[in-house]
Amino acid sequence: MPKIWTVSEIVGQIGQVLQDQMDLQNCWISGELSNFRNHRASGHWYFTLKDESSSLKGVMFRSRSERARFVPTDGLKVLIRGNIRMYEREGTIQFYAEEMEPSGLGQLYLAFEQLKKKLAEEGLFDPIRKREIPRFPQCIGIVTSPTGAAVRDIINIMERRHPGMSWVLAPAAVQGEAASQEVAQAIARLNRYRAVDVIIVGRGGGSLEELWAFNTEVVARAIAASVIPVISAVGHETDVTISDYVADLRAPTPSAAAELAVPVLLDLQWQVTQLRIRLQSAMGALIERKRQCLVGIANKGPLKDPFWRIDQNRQRLDNLQIRLQEGMTRFVIDKNGILNLLAAKLDLLSPLAILGRGYSLTYDAEGLLLRSASQVELHDQIQIRLGEGNLRCEVLEKGI
Repeated sequence: MPKIWTVSEIVGQIGQVLQDQMDLQNCWISGELSNFRNHRASGHWYFTLKDESSSLKGVMFRSRSERARFVPTDGLKVLIRGNIRMYEREGTIQFYAEEMEPSGLGQLYLAFEQLKKKLAEEGLFDPIRKREIPRFPQCIGIVTSPTGAAVRDIINIMERRHPGMSWVLAPAAVQGEAASQEVAQAIARLNRYRAVDVIIVGRGGGSLEELWAFNTEVVARAIAASVIPVISAVGHETDVTISDYVADLRAPTPSAAAELAVPVLLDLQWQVTQLRIRLQSAMGALIERKRQCLVGIANKGPLKDPFWRIDQNRQRLDNLQIRLQEGMTRFVIDKNGILNLLAAKLDLLSPLAILGRGYSLTYDAEGLLLRSASQVELHDQIQIRLGEGNLRCEVLEKGI
């Protein structure tokens, strides 16, 4: 027997099937609005989206509708991004809108979102790659139309905040088909010039089509490739472009960009004055502390009485001299005692001392010591050394 479904089960099953269809999630739908109703109490928008042959109910909750840049009306052709789901209470398929734009601009918005997603995935929007804007720039580079109001606003703000601030204008068209290439080339020229510290890229307000040059990939990559920090200042505060995401800093307007890039000269002068005062005060305090320290050192020890150190050294020298003399005396006495002892030992071993006790030494004619009678012959001349004096004798008789 086939399964018998309850209404809730079958509606839930259909809803699950719709959610599993990824093509129906975060999808774009174009159509004409009808039965539009703004629920004032909740802020939700309810509408029907239709074309020549079909219709689809939709809702846009307040958290999304508040971000819309226009007020929808019946008969308006729109491009809507959202999700297809089942409204289970009524068992109807419904479109839950996340974003809504007029259909005439829908393709531009779609291109904007696609490029934004692509560059974000490449990391061009990452905060870690953004460089700090110099605090004290010496020259400002400007990329905008030379005839537009934006360049006049930027220059006026710079001259008011910092008279004499140097700037370089790299002229470029800011709308039209050639605008994106000209803006990118102007950024590249300023990077080759290398005389500017920060670049302001932008223009005044306008429609999405008029601002589109700053939503192109070529401009985004030129800003990302710049070795000089870039401030994006496109349109009014509510206008957000791809350039704003890529740039190192976003300014709500060109005038605001000039204020962010250029410090106020009077403020800098005041800060320098305050720093000079603080430095002088700190140096004065340091010198006074060192002077007090020097006075303290001068009032004690050798610096107070320089001859005291000399007297101390003289006394030390006298003590060393006495110790040296005493040491030398002890050394000589010790060495004399040792010398006398050695002399006594040497005297005991001396042959002269033996002769003094009655012994004698006999030598042949050549002076060789005789130890045996066999070393001489009868009538040989010999010498006898006594304790006192020598004798020259002749051998008259030998005995063994």
